[in-house]
Amino acid sequence: MRKIPKFRWCMILLVCAITIINYLDRTALGVAAPTILETTGITKEQYSWIVSAFQLAYTIGQPIMGFFIDTIGLRLGFAICAVIWGLATMGHALTGTWQGLAFMRGVMGFSEASAIPAGIKTASIWFPAKERGIASGVFNMGTSFGAMLAPPLIAWCILFQGWGFAFVVSGSLALIAALAWFIFYRDPKDSKRLSAEEREYIEAGQEKYLDSDNKQEKASLKTILTQRNFWGIGIARFLADPAWGTINFWVPIFFVETLHFSLKEIAMFVWLPFLMADLGCLASGFVAKFFNDRGISLINSRLITFTIGAVLMMTIGFVSIVENPYLAVFLISLGGFSHQLLSTVASTLGGDLFKKNQVATAVGMAGACAWTGQLIFNLFIGAFVGIIGFGPFFIALAFFDVIGAIVLWIFIRENKVYN
Repeated sequence: MRKIPKFRWCMILLVCAITIINYLDRTALGVAAPTILETTGITKEQYSWIVSAFQLAYTIGQPIMGFFIDTIGLRLGFAICAVIWGLATMGHALTGTWQGLAFMRGVMGFSEASAIPAGIKTASIWFPAKERGIASGVFNMGTSFGAMLAPPLIAWCILFQGWGFAFVVSGSLALIAALAWFIFYRDPKDSKRLSAEEREYIEAGQEKYLDSDNKQEKASLKTILTQRNFWGIGIARFLADPAWGTINFWVPIFFVETLHFSLKEIAMFVWLPFLMADLGCLASGFVAKFFNDRGISLINSRLITFTIGAVLMMTIGFVSIVENPYLAVFLISLGGFSHQLLSTVASTLGGDLFKKNQVATAVGMAGACAWTGQLIFNLFIGAFVGIIGFGPFFIALAFFDVIGAIVLWIFIRENKVYN
């Protein structure tokens, strides 16, 4: 079989494509929310419960899905998850009550929780350590690119056939993605398209564990929970992810109610934060590599990159005081860039600091911390936004990541050496 040069990048692009669909599916609700609330009579508080059902299931699902993937294998495990979330997405069209939507969101959230653990594990397996940040940034672009595609696609579906049709279209894409993954993905040791030279290059750049005698130890929740590195990543992600949840689930409503945008204007502008978030994903690996190439250790390079993103994230607080709607869109877009710059770093650290047979589990557990933060913040928005407006929530987001950066610098310790 013909070998494909730089085949590792084909694998990470495949993960990116599936991640695009993953985030398109989950973002569809936020875009359709103004229409759903208007046509079904669902209240904002009930909407927050629907969003919370997804977030709670996603929170619980990440460590379970990570362990599931580590246990049965990346190829089969991720394919099964994609089938489930595709069917659950299509199931949104079958209900018009908040209880029904909450149930579908729950099933969808539990299975979609596989995406980031699967992506980080792919980057960890397929790339040498020095390229892993860039690889993680490439696949993580799918999170924002999918969210960016959602507004025009979902808005068109709503205008063409109704909001139920939008979920049928987006869910069917996940089924196609599951089939493509199962057909084309292989681990490096099983890939017939990978050349011997590239396989050697990947293996030469992998980490050497200081505790190498225990390499074959199975993934253990207890072992991961006792490591300070896990808590550094977990706390930082707990503080960071409320921003992403707000951009995904509440910004379209903010655009309608505060900025007075129409559905057409939502389709025109709400994708911009996700475009900037794509750039943040891509920039993350290159910024860390810039510092690493200048003699700063790999882990410290990642921490510096996170800190830069945290400082930039403070600009989102000004959304609470600006009156120009286009300036508000710009600031939220800058927030999208900043969040993905630092979020990609936080996720990549899981691949840097944990063994290969623990990566998906550790990343999933850290993801549970992240989505716990999202869930709590979402409930606060749902309960109080009608009373105090969106302003105080944007101010809070401006400071969360600075605290997260401090936590990372205190907790993270390198426990591997690199070739």
